[in-house]
Amino acid sequence: MPLESIPVLMARARAGGYALGYFESWNLESLQGVIDAAEAVRAPIIIGFNGDFLSRPERAAAERLDWYAALGRAAAASAAVPCGLIFNECPSDDWVRRAAGAGFNLIMPADPAAPHDDYVRRVQALTRHAHALGVAVEAELGELPCGAGGSTAPGGEMTDPEAAARFVAATDVDLLAVSVGNVHIKLSGAQGLDLERLAAIQRRVDRPLVLHGGTGIAAEALRQAIGLGVTKVNYGTYLKQRYLRAVRAALATDEPNPHELLGLGGPRDVLVAGRHAVRDAVLERIDNLGCGGRA
Repeated sequence: MPLESIPVLMARARAGGYALGYFESWNLESLQGVIDAAEAVRAPIIIGFNGDFLSRPERAAAERLDWYAALGRAAAASAAVPCGLIFNECPSDDWVRRAAGAGFNLIMPADPAAPHDDYVRRVQALTRHAHALGVAVEAELGELPCGAGGSTAPGGEMTDPEAAARFVAATDVDLLAVSVGNVHIKLSGAQGLDLERLAAIQRRVDRPLVLHGGTGIAAEALRQAIGLGVTKVNYGTYLKQRYLRAVRAALATDEPNPHELLGLGGPRDVLVAGRHAVRDAVLERIDNLGCGGRA
């Protein structure tokens, strides 16, 4: 089916008391695995790609944004469940603008290093541009600490409820991502959230709220957060962990025929192993969101 309107998806989630998962993809088989899982449980879903990663100038090969947009739209068109398509967390305003014009129906400008006033000004301009194209905008106030080193590094900044209300009023964004104890790239374990702070934000901000760092959020804390206005949760780290584990296992063979491992689609195919690993990983978490059976 065609891409579903992000405001419509969010309104249904808020009314139904559930959240949508954004399970991030990075290639064809990871995207297939995400949609396989969503279809298996009849869940609406957010699909998409990481704008920060794709736009980095130091990439060994330049990426073609239009290809990712076309892939996402084609995946949504063939899916049996409603899909939104996000260009996620990108610090480059040029890439964000291009994504809005390329076919993504949700964009997210994100630049934690930018001064606050500069970020507000840029988000205002990008939101006007996106809304004119019928594209929704997610932005983040506060900064998540990072766990990429194996433990949570010092830093990050919790979202201030009053500042969040001012930010939304100034920018007119459609979704607000918040920092309430969630961690980016948490490699192991799960932890709770500052639910009191989240409740305070919800009282002041009349927008769907988003939690990034879903990999490291404890299930009970997540369920409580959904009751406090969270309608979208982002997952990425654990999907790649599971994908890599499956691919490494599939490659541990002395099979001489390369087609058995790439392209035939049989039980020894590395691409199939990756797709199934992502599917199973999504199925492990999606029930926590309450969105199963809502498509």
